[in-house]
Amino acid sequence: MNALMEMFGDLNFTVLGFACNQFGLQSPEVNHETLNILKHVRPGGGFVPKFPVFAKVEVNGLNEDPLFTFLKNTIVTYGLYLSVNTATLKNSDTKFYWSPIKVNDIRWNFEKFLITADGLPFKRYELHCPIEKVEKDIAQLL
Repeated sequence: MNALMEMFGDLNFTVLGFACNQFGLQSPEVNHETLNILKHVRPGGGFVPKFPVFAKVEVNGLNEDPLFTFLKNTIVTYGLYLSVNTATLKNSDTKFYWSPIKVNDIRWNFEKFLITADGLPFKRYELHCPIEKVEKDIAQLL
């Protein structure tokens, strides 16, 4: 994300980062610890984000932040990837930490949404989407 800021940060573009602990409980820190975790643990090595990092939010489930409800409902999934019986999940070793589980849920950390300058959701990218594809779409919008 820092690389995107370096490429496009002076062209009416910014990255907004939101911490979330709903994916494998990978972000158990409290909000005031987030920047130190990024700098010293993950990714570590002195990493300092070149973009705003907001307080931790829930992006799925009953307590999901309204921003993510809006984004997920505006840009429905890029493929039907989640078809789960929640009754089965209750008795399994799962890494989903929210309920109810919906087909358009964010499925893992680092899923991205590209928003136009007018505030309209443009595209949604899954975790493993090549960053070059995101770069190309950003350039197209700018």
